[in-house]
Amino acid sequence: MRLTDFWQRMADHFGEGYADTFARDHVMSELGGRTVREALAAGWETKDVWRGVCSAMEIPFERR
Repeated sequence: MRLTDFWQRMADHFGEGYADTFARDHVMSELGGRTVREALAAGWETKDVWRGVCSAMEIPFERR
């Protein structure tokens, strides 16, 4: 998954204004105790980060 696709999915789910705030502030066990931004900076693949977000936030399967 390209990074632009990842951020579009984040914006679609959380809204444009909140997606970045969520990515900076919400620590998830699914990402090894990291935020989205920290996981991406640590080299995680975008598809794995998105899967972690989907799991943590219980995003419906049809929106994944």
